[in-house]
Amino acid sequence: MAKRIAKFHKVSYEQFREGVLDTFGTTDDADIHRIYEEIRLPKRATAGSAGYDFYTPFPIVLEPGQIVKIPTGIRVEMEENWVLKCYPRSGLGFKYRLQLNNTVGIIDSDYFYSDNEGHIFVKLTNDTREEKVVEVEAGKGFMQGIFVEYGITVDDDVTAVRNGGFGSTTT
Repeated sequence: MAKRIAKFHKVSYEQFREGVLDTFGTTDDADIHRIYEEIRLPKRATAGSAGYDFYTPFPIVLEPGQIVKIPTGIRVEMEENWVLKCYPRSGLGFKYRLQLNNTVGIIDSDYFYSDNEGHIFVKLTNDTREEKVVEVEAGKGFMQGIFVEYGITVDDDVTAVRNGGFGSTTT
């Protein structure tokens, strides 16, 4: 039986609104609130699925070579010594070469406690070689996350505490 080591949550409305405004610029507060209320927490499709499907809160239309940043509205609380690794959904990667810009998203267990509430953002590129347009309706799966346990070296003595997102753990 698989270990139960994590729980998904929505970020606060204020944090989601900040992410939407930063990404899309001026947007109507009523629209942001409606989108926030419709956010679906990630879940597995079947009992045998390893990946938790993430659902886009916004419609995605990506022309070949186009990039989009998506504030998911999701955060994840997990036990120490676990990481959530994020990938495009298999079908989207296979059909369209949809790529995460950092190839694999790594969500550390301490990210949950960051100033931005551990808000998971995704940056996607339509890397098609066949001139295909990627279209994903709001509320549909676009990414999957897999929890993985990890170890550390015997001489590891890190005591630093995270307070941020991208690049915040670089020394």
